[in-house]
Parts: sequence; C-alpha cells; structure tokens
Amino acid sequence: MARQIEKVIYSFYNQIDYFRSTIKSNNCSILMKSILFKRLLVLLITLFVLCGDATSQPYLIGKTTITFTDPTRNNRSIPTDIYYPGIEAGANIPVAGEPNTRFPLISFGHGFLTTVDTYANIWDMLVPEGYVLVLPKTEGGFSPSHADFGKDLAFVIQSMNQLNGISTSLFFNKISPMNCVMGHSMGGGAAHLAASGSTLIKAIATLAAAETNPSSISAASGIIIPSLVIAASNDCITRPANTQLPIYTATKSDCKTYISITGGSHCFMANDNFNCNFGEATCSPAPTISRTEQNNLIKKYLLPWLNYQLKNNCQEGKNFEIQMKEDTKISFQNSCTYCLTSNAANLQADKSFQLYPNPFDEKIIFEKFTSFGNPLEVEIKSMDGKTMISQTINRNKSIIDTKGLQKGMYLFYIKKDRERSIRRMIKSD
Repeated sequence: MARQIEKVIYSFYNQIDYFRSTIKSNNCSILMKSILFKRLLVLLITLFVLCGDATSQPYLIGKTTITFTDPTRNNRSIPTDIYYPGIEAGANIPVAGEPNTRFPLISFGHGFLTTVDTYANIWDMLVPEGYVLVLPKTEGGFSPSHADFGKDLAFVIQSMNQLNGISTSLFFNKISPMNCVMGHSMGGGAAHLAASGSTLIKAIATLAAAETNPSSISAASGIIIPSLVIAASNDCITRPANTQLPIYTATKSDCKTYISITGGSHCFMANDNFNCNFGEATCSPAPTISRTEQNNLIKKYLLPWLNYQLKNNCQEGKNFEIQMKEDTKISFQNSCTYCLTSNAANLQADKSFQLYPNPFDEKIIFEKFTSFGNPLEVEIKSMDGKTMISQTINRNKSIIDTKGLQKGMYLFYIKKDRERSIRRMIKSD
C-alpha cells in the first residue's frame, strides 16, 4: 500500500511539472489543457482513495507462539498463541502500523477441554480492528487448576507489556498500556479470578462465564474495573441465573453491563467444537438462533465496548448503549451511561490526593495536594462489600487507623459531593 501511494505521488508531481511546462508554451491548445487537467484530477482522486484505504482497511492477521515463564510459580511454562495486526497475513511477520502505533492487548481464556483454535471467531473479529489477542494454552486437561489459569491470564499481560520495551522483540513499541482480560466458559470464570487479583488489568469482558474453584462469583466482588458480561438465554451448560447474573450482581464496578443473547447457546460463543457440542447435546433448552447469528451479535456489542473502553472512542460508547436499547434480540442490565462515566482508558488515578503505603500495615496516610473545600468521606470495605471503617477527612494530611483490619485486600471509597474514587489496597499483616 505504501509503495502504491509513493508511485501515485511521484506520477502526480511529474504531471504537475509537465502541465506547467506545456501550458507556458504557445502550442498548448484548450483541448490539451483539458486533457492534462483531467489526468491530474484522476491522480489526485486515486491518491485520496489509496490514503483512505491505508488508514481504514482492516489489518491482516499475524500469528506467533511464545512460551512465557513465571518465576514466581516454580518457573511455570505458559505456552501462548498470539494473534496480532500484521503487515501481511502469516507467522512471525512484522507488526503493522507506524512506529508509534500501539495496539490494545486482550488476554483470552479458553473453555474446559476446548483448544484455543476454537476461538478463531474471536481473533477474526478483533485483530483486524487493531487488537492483539493472546491465548494461553495451559490447563487444557480433565483436572484444570482454575486458580493457575487465572494467574496465567494476568501473567501474559505482564509479559507482553515487558516485550513492548525490548528492542529485539517482535512487539517492541507495539503494545498499548490498555488491556482487557476475556474468556469463555471456564476461561471466563478464570478471567474474573485474574481481574480480582491483578492491578494491571484495565477491563474485563466474558462470554458465558462459568463458576470456578476458587469461586469466580466471589472474585467478582473484588472487581472495580469496567465489566461486560455476555450470556446466552438458552445456555444449558452454565445457566445465566446460576453463573453470569450472580457474577454481574457481585461486580463492584461503577460501569458494568450484562447482555443476554435471546435464544443463544453456550457453545455458539465459539467456533464448532466436539467436546462442547457433546456436553450441550445432553441438556436443554437448545439454541433457537444460528452460530452465525450469535457471533454477529457478540461482535455488535463486544467491538464497540472495547473501542470505548480501550481506545477512548466516545462515539462507540454511545453506539453501544443505543444499540442495547433498540435491539429486540437481547435483554440487558446496565449500571452506567456511556461517555458520561469514566471508561478504562481515562479511569486514571485522581492525582489530587494519594493513599500510602500500599501494601499497608497499621495505618494509611491520606494526603491531598489541592485546596480542600468540602470534607471527604472515606469508607474501607472488605471484598464482600462489608464496611469496615468509615471516616470523615477535612485536613490535607490525615492518618487512617487500620490496626483492626485483618490481612487481605480492601476497597477504599473516597467520596466528595457526587464524585467518587476507588482504590484497591492490601493489608500485609
């Protein structure tokens, strides 16, 4: 594409030079001037078309496989397939885009006894739109460790961020700091385990998430990042009333959305897979829509949601919300107004104050850097939502006594008037 544009530009400038020299001569007729002008016009239109295509056409899909090693878990090996926007389709080819182009990262967890190649529908959906999709291939057996799988989903995000800073890496300066953890079925449950235990993850979106051990429903109570829960009304494997709805209800995010695809099924979240189909054949109700219809609905909502959350595209957020309200093929619940609620891309820490240290022990210091104004209300809640400490702060520097808290993770809510900030902090002892 770049070479085509270069050739057109070269021809355009040559035609301009020829036009200038010819029009100055006395032998240039009106007909000749008209022909030359039309040539320039055609070249100019061609240039605009090529430039438009270069910026708007979908990316081609590159693929590589990397085995990451987690030194904190006895050098655990995490073989991972990675699909990314490439300069052409193929294996281990250069990543597309200008030198400063960085792509949001999505870590995706597979279902029980389901190989990662079952999710070609996901990488075909997202990679051409400018996302990097990483799929850990661990825990594919009959006795998977959900806890380890959740940690793997978080670890590959950390590892890809590291590759972004290594000059010899295929992904050098190509990975955006924005990311999302995703998953289907068991992988969806593990995604909630990942999001509740990692501060690196910016957003979470799951497809027919399953209950796990430890519990994905309990883990959801520790999630404060933007959340999208996609379910299927005819899912007889992980029934929405028993899994996805409790996950949605437990999630503490200020911006969470639950979408149920009417007539959809558990296995139609992915491509055709024998193990999933066999399990679904033993239960009811059966789906009343096709796999293609269900995948089109997933794309209809997942893509604009990601574009809003990870690319800060406000219009996509508005489109997402409008579609939900007008679509008769889904039912939904939603806790926020898109474009009026902070998304993952702009949900940065309020730099007007800080809480430290983190992890903390017997006290936390609150320090505000701007003029105080009205008092602040600070609430410290356990991960199950119980208020442990409530305190009013009206000084620029205050101490919060935390000796009575048990070791573990807590949510700190800082409220002023109608504004609210949330911090996740850990008590070490």
